[in-house]
Amino acid sequence: MNVLVFDIETVPDVVGGRRLLGLDPSLSDQEVAEAMMALRRQSAGTDFQRLHLHRIVAISIAADLDRHGFRVWSLGDPEDDEAELIRRFFDGVERYAPRLVSWNGGGFDLPVLHYRALLHGITARRYWDSGQEDRDFRFNNYLNRFHDRHTDLMDVLAGYQARANAPLDEIATLLGYPGKMGMSGGKVWEAVQAGELGAVRDYCETDVLNTYLVWLRYQLMRGRLTPEGLQAEEGRVKEALRGDGRPHLQAFLAAWEGDDHGA
Repeated sequence: MNVLVFDIETVPDVVGGRRLLGLDPSLSDQEVAEAMMALRRQSAGTDFQRLHLHRIVAISIAADLDRHGFRVWSLGDPEDDEAELIRRFFDGVERYAPRLVSWNGGGFDLPVLHYRALLHGITARRYWDSGQEDRDFRFNNYLNRFHDRHTDLMDVLAGYQARANAPLDEIATLLGYPGKMGMSGGKVWEAVQAGELGAVRDYCETDVLNTYLVWLRYQLMRGRLTPEGLQAEEGRVKEALRGDGRPHLQAFLAAWEGDDHGA
């Protein structure tokens, strides 16, 4: 089965915020976002919006689909709207029926994708199939938490116990991978407002790289890879990064190999 590791980056949905909160239409996006965050802090003690009030600005992928070779990329072009990014994601699921892999995808990324696909009227027949169209999906589909057509690594490694959840950055760093580089999720709104969507997409791509590498280590733990197989797969990733040439991926590779050399 093809493996497709994914991650999304989001900002507050100021259009939805205006509608739900009945805010003055003359308020700027920044003012609406500040109002949304202030109200959220008052009710929940955090700026983090409820999942239906997130707008997706980037979806990044790390995958080796149909033996095309491993690569990392972000869906669409920076000027594409949210609906186009979501449509491309579900089109990929329709075409390849991959095993989806995420870090906290069950708790965040997929529910946000569900709400936003609902908002934009996006069809995803294979994703939502639980055996009505393909009998195999009755026993292994994307929707059942305990099936592995979607593997939420954070959830699985925590034994499905929220109190045992761990941050991707810390797990990746403990395993000798670079971890988060250059940004954090809390800085995405400011970066988008400053016209730095490219930096957000780069950051999202390093997140899926970390997740992919943790996935390989998970496969070793499960006995699906031998130590030699893990080394070979990591070598394939490194070779792909060397051949890519984009600065943020070269920085990721340098940080990774620097840690290897220091071990």
